[in-house]
Amino acid sequence: MAPEEQDAAYLWDMQEVAKEAVSILGDKSVETFKKDKILCRAIERIIEIVGEAARKVSPAYQTQHPEIPWRDIIGQRNIVAHEYGQIDYDLLYKTVRQDMPGLIAVLTRLLPPAD
Repeated sequence: MAPEEQDAAYLWDMQEVAKEAVSILGDKSVETFKKDKILCRAIERIIEIVGEAARKVSPAYQTQHPEIPWRDIIGQRNIVAHEYGQIDYDLLYKTVRQDMPGLIAVLTRLLPPAD
C-alpha cells in the first residue's frame, strides 16, 4: 500500500470511530455519561483508536494538515492508554461533544470520495 493510501486508511479509521463516539454519546449529559461505566469505557477505547490511527499517519501528511490537532489527539490517547487511573471524564465528554464533530468535518473534507 502506498504511503498516501496508508494515510487515507488511518484517516478513515479516525473518522469512523469518531462518528461512533458522537452517535453513542448522543444527547446524554455529562452526569449521565460519567455514571455509565460501559459508555465511559467505550469512549475511552474510541479515544485510543483515534489517537493510535493519528499516530500512524505519516509525519509529512501531519505537517501538511495542521488543521488537525495531531499532538493533542495522540497525547490524549497516551493518557487514556497509559494513565488510565487519572482519566478526566469531563475532558473525554468535551472531546466527543465539542471536538469530534469538527474533526469529522475536516476528515470528511480530506478523505477521497468512497467508491
